[in-house]
Amino acid sequence: MLQAGSPFCMSMEFQFLVGSLMDMVLVSGVASNLARIAQVVPRIGSLGKDLKEPGVQNVTVKTVTFIGTQNGLRIKTWGRPSNGFVKNVLFQHAIMTNVQNPIVIDQNYCPDNKNCPGQASGVKISGVTYQDIHGTSATKVAVRFDCSKRSPCTGIRMENVRLTYNNQPAGASCNNADGTASGFIQPSSCL
Repeated sequence: MLQAGSPFCMSMEFQFLVGSLMDMVLVSGVASNLARIAQVVPRIGSLGKDLKEPGVQNVTVKTVTFIGTQNGLRIKTWGRPSNGFVKNVLFQHAIMTNVQNPIVIDQNYCPDNKNCPGQASGVKISGVTYQDIHGTSATKVAVRFDCSKRSPCTGIRMENVRLTYNNQPAGASCNNADGTASGFIQPSSCL
């Protein structure tokens, strides 16, 4: 996990092939001057564990292929109060091959329902763009935005996304998520 306490922004760019569940970069807190990191899975996660946390912003993940992984493009926050944020994230040019959760925002993360049951995430997620994402899902629901009632996701953009399940259009699920869809979108947008 990459972690830093600086009050500045993060700028990242990834270009690689992913084929293992064990290879990943987990971005938590705020970091700066991060460039290309090879042979890892880009995920933004474990935010909001503490009440006072810096945010993550200005992240670009592009030209990546996921093969048989549990998660693809994922943002995960604890289901707890927090002043953290995630904003201005671009996921671009990603290929999914038999990925269980190709696109997911999970703001209700609470392992074993300990230290957060019934609490909503306070992390504010805004300005997340999914652009030119295509391939296959290992599950019927390929796009899942499970956002917090307390801090709904805003400004989510889906542009030219095509994900299938068993040669059929995959499904999408949205809770407390707002945004737009343009270009070819499959599954049908729930935003």
